[in-house]
Amino acid sequence: MAKVLIADKMDSLAEEVFKKNGVEVDVKTGLSPEELKEIIGEYDGLAVRSSTKVTKDILDSAVNLKVIGRAGIGVDNIDVKQATSAGVIVMNTPFGNSITTAEHAIAMMFACARDIAAASLSTHAGKWEKSKFMGVELYGKTLGVIGCGNIGSIVANRAVGLHMKIICYDPFLSEERAGQLGVKKVELEEIYSNSDFITLHVPKNDKTLHMIDKKAISKMKDGVRIINCARGGLIIEEDLRDALDSGKVAAAALDVFEIEPAKENILFGHEKVTCTPHLGASTKEAQVNVAIQVAEQISNYLNEGAIENALNIASISAEDAPKLRPYMKLAENLGSFAGQITDHAIKKIEIQYLGNVAEVNIRPLTNIILAKLLGEITDIVNMVNAEEVAKSKAISVSEKRCENCDEFNSAINVIVETEQRTRNVTGTVFTGLEPRIVNVENVPIEATISKSMLYIRNDDTPGLIGAVGTILGEAGYNIADFRLGRIANENEAIALISLDDNIDEDIFDEISKLNQVKLAKRLSF
Repeated sequence: MAKVLIADKMDSLAEEVFKKNGVEVDVKTGLSPEELKEIIGEYDGLAVRSSTKVTKDILDSAVNLKVIGRAGIGVDNIDVKQATSAGVIVMNTPFGNSITTAEHAIAMMFACARDIAAASLSTHAGKWEKSKFMGVELYGKTLGVIGCGNIGSIVANRAVGLHMKIICYDPFLSEERAGQLGVKKVELEEIYSNSDFITLHVPKNDKTLHMIDKKAISKMKDGVRIINCARGGLIIEEDLRDALDSGKVAAAALDVFEIEPAKENILFGHEKVTCTPHLGASTKEAQVNVAIQVAEQISNYLNEGAIENALNIASISAEDAPKLRPYMKLAENLGSFAGQITDHAIKKIEIQYLGNVAEVNIRPLTNIILAKLLGEITDIVNMVNAEEVAKSKAISVSEKRCENCDEFNSAINVIVETEQRTRNVTGTVFTGLEPRIVNVENVPIEATISKSMLYIRNDDTPGLIGAVGTILGEAGYNIADFRLGRIANENEAIALISLDDNIDEDIFDEISKLNQVKLAKRLSF
């Protein structure tokens, strides 16, 4: 009989679901890392929320562990990469608390509009400072929604009912979907300049980390109010404090913080800041939903091998696994690359399988590509729900097989059509070697994927290599590889540069402003 440990507090219905499905279950919450490490080897499955940290050290002792289920969306507390290396499936429950989190964001917007928290404390103290707490109406105000995925779209829908003007920034939001939501799609700069309220609903990654900083705040309207119920680390808290002190930002409402649990923070005690302790998913309904869902998912996997909402594996049969294994890493690289060079709402994704790879079961590869591509802008997508997420965003997805491939035995070509342009990236697997990129935007170029890269599209004129190399060298960045390709008869070229470290924003801006550079992107894998 399979055995599961529930290591964090969750609704008791989870325990009942496990028992109903014939899975032995222990509930041991509040374990120290040492205590968890000592017993984890007994279990086939682990169910957690956000408190338990599933580190490499824990996973090294989890000799029988097959699956980790997160009752919620974020998996910041789980070392997914190490779990993957250890052959442990990581699942989450991406839709169980969406409404709850969205409603909390709306509540926080009301709170900072009317100084509810500060006014409550003042009244409890018997001060009756009626004239001190002069709020603003939401009616007719402009709400800027950054990230219009599952939760952001619910917030937008609720705000429409409050008769606010809704503008949304989301590179993957199509005009069709915006029309369905009753919102206006805009660029990020317009969010900053036109919004009375700004609410964040994006995942935390290299693109969004510290996106609200001193520079971004300087572009906002005077008296803007900022709400963050998404992820800690999206806002530089020191910069927000300065803006609150100066009055540039009238108020802020935060449910998440850079360091959690947040026992102290530079924003604590500020009279214009409303804080809650990561309560976005904390309602009875959400707790029941995610508890039942995670228990059902873990049980189904342990009993039947069914994989639902997995973050690190696609649904693959035993027969297909040996045939697909060489192409899975290539699919991850291509999807991530295509997602990172895409700036606008996607209309269509076409995946072409050329040569030998066209003869295998391509559906898991398609799901991997979609998950990595869409995962650049949303944290609710995985290899299982990738097609559903694409459909919800009105993105057309197609696959094409061609068993003949002129240049390579096998190749995969990912074509992404947006409202502005069409881009492609092609890769292959050479015998005994790592996956290679062999074509970008129809330009032949051969390069391996490294952890940190620069992608540059430039005028094909002398001096670019020297200029980029000088900037990087003077800043102390080591170039591991520098690959070039030309666009025939168009006087344009592209470069793929592998670096030992991620480059700072200032250095990247300096490279982006070079005369020859038409487009530059920082890539991370």
